[in-house]
Amino acid sequence: MDIQKLFKKISEAVIEMEDDLAVELCNKSLELLIPAEETIAEGLVSGMDIVGQLYEEQEYFLPEVLTCSDTLNIGLDILKPHIKTETVDNPIKVVIGVVEGDTHDIGKNLVKIMTESAGFEVHDLGRDVPLQDFIDVAEKVGANFICMSTLMTTTMTGMKTVIDMLKARDIREKYKVMIGGGPISQKFADDIGADAYTVGANEAVKRIKKMALVSVES
Repeated sequence: MDIQKLFKKISEAVIEMEDDLAVELCNKSLELLIPAEETIAEGLVSGMDIVGQLYEEQEYFLPEVLTCSDTLNIGLDILKPHIKTETVDNPIKVVIGVVEGDTHDIGKNLVKIMTESAGFEVHDLGRDVPLQDFIDVAEKVGANFICMSTLMTTTMTGMKTVIDMLKARDIREKYKVMIGGGPISQKFADDIGADAYTVGANEAVKRIKKMALVSVES
């Protein structure tokens, strides 16, 4: 089977919530010796990114998103034991979590998986994270990035609060702040002074690498 077609079918299995098909196709990718992280990124995560877009367009609602995430997790359970994590000297350190008041962590978990497989040192705070914890943990571990997500409009302002707290402590310049989630937009990121906004997990990894490289060069 053509690899790109296989990835497309895996993505469609996630979107269509077809658990058995996801199992069959993920096992097929392993039989073809396709790197697990590539199947996760190009198949499962790409499919979930589309689910996120469908949610934003109100074609899918939370029950559909959660069912799609179940299909995604079934595929991840098959592939994760086969991930070959990059070994990196002085890895990029990322603190990541879902802001206080929100317990929806699908997107955050995808970003965590992709950043870990890219060799980043990831400190996952989980969901419904007290805002001060983002800063306290970042300071404790010497993080380079603070990444926050939410799927709820009512908790979006917590992201601005974290940035304002960084400014109040005069440590804003120590960290790159990246945000994401269903209701988040580039305009919102610009308005609150975030360094980056990304739609999906694959883009998040690319942006972190790009910003880290710029920081080193500057």
